Amino acid sequence: MKLDTAGLRVLTREECLHLFTLTPVGRIVFTDRALPSVQPVNFLLNGEDIVIRTSTGSKLAAATRNAVVAFEADEIDVTTRTGWSVTAVGHARAVTDPAEIELLSALPLVRWLPGDQDHFIVVRAEQVSGRRIV
Repeated sequence: MKLDTAGLRVLTREECLHLFTLTPVGRIVFTDRALPSVQPVNFLLNGEDIVIRTSTGSKLAAATRNAVVAFEADEIDVTTRTGWSVTAVGHARAVTDPAEIELLSALPLVRWLPGDQDHFIVVRAEQVSGRRIV
């Protein structure tokens, strides 16, 4: 078991990817008008890709096209002081291929907001890291 300098257990890539499957909400970090922006989103891990469903005209959709973004998910229990946090960094792309849109539409990625949310953003988890409170 590898610990970091703060005493947190360093997670392997495989552990991080598994933890992404355990929570439906994460935070995407992107650049909006040259400033960092963080937005909570519901998501689904599809292989090693983070899939986000949003509306076509959203600020998130516009800001993440072919950009490098960070994505974070966590689960913290403040009572027991346990939990984990995982982060992925990679290129975000807007899905435009009709066949891929059809495949992603079939995933169990539940829309949380009303209205048109037929725009998919896929983030390739190129760099993955995570820590667990032990």
